[in-house]
Amino acid sequence: MIVWIVFIAAIIFFLALDLGVFNKNPHIISSKEAGIWTSIWVTLSFLFSGVIYWIYSNGFIENPSNLTPTLASMKFITGYLIELSLSVDNIFVIAVIFTSFKIPQKYQHRVLFWGILGAIVFRGLMIYFGVLLINKFSWMIYVFGLFLIFTAAKMLFKNDDEEVFNPKKSFVFKILRKIMPITLHMEGQHFFVRKRTILFATPLFVALIVIELMDVLFAMDSVPAILAITSDGFLVFSSNIFAILGLRSMYFFLANMLEKFSYLEYSLIAILTFVGIKMLAHDYIELPEWASLGFIALSLLIGIAYSLYKDKSKK
Repeated sequence: MIVWIVFIAAIIFFLALDLGVFNKNPHIISSKEAGIWTSIWVTLSFLFSGVIYWIYSNGFIENPSNLTPTLASMKFITGYLIELSLSVDNIFVIAVIFTSFKIPQKYQHRVLFWGILGAIVFRGLMIYFGVLLINKFSWMIYVFGLFLIFTAAKMLFKNDDEEVFNPKKSFVFKILRKIMPITLHMEGQHFFVRKRTILFATPLFVALIVIELMDVLFAMDSVPAILAITSDGFLVFSSNIFAILGLRSMYFFLANMLEKFSYLEYSLIAILTFVGIKMLAHDYIELPEWASLGFIALSLLIGIAYSLYKDKSKK
């Protein structure tokens, strides 16, 4: 319990430092600044695998799966890479939402900051119930496995002519308009504005809610995927949180370069298929953790390298 408390307190401290010090004043985050913060979060995430080793070496946390310190560290890194790779689609949707609601670049960080707080709570709940289901009903692992394979197949056979997601036509936006009055005019960095005694939600708040609910939808893929790697609650939660914390800087770093990584989607399809098959075959085939980690890392590298090669060829 102490490890959980310290970890959550550290998250709150980092977020407070982020909003209160580094991003106290709204500003446009350059690609250079975003690249630096992305490298910092990735580095911190890999360094945390060493902390995981130390925690499990000294028995500071409950270890129902009897994981060795080395195996726990590898599972954390594998889970982190899965979450990071599945964040790419999330970045694209966030970009569409910001464009649709005409959110100025200097206020986008504020929306993502509060979005991350909500994502931590929702992911925590989904992970808790996911781990509970797998530990209580062993057959749930087959359900998750089939769901991941279905998601991968859906991505593979997606119709290119399919209508692009439009936040203003979404179910969430329509419900919000019925619940509260909404103004489509920006009011600085405020989420709400009072006009003639009536409280209106600004585009910032609407974008926040849409992003929050879209993250819940994406979590329906990512949480089962990481549960295929481990059902250890702390490893699942911590790898998820590190991926979420790095999502903001990664968004500002990649938002304008998404077209360059168009073939990365095939890497995600391969990863989801691999993880789904692993869940379905877990009673018959037990892959060593280094094999899972190697496959996921190699899939990402091939997707990135081939995307950059094709982009260079086009130019």
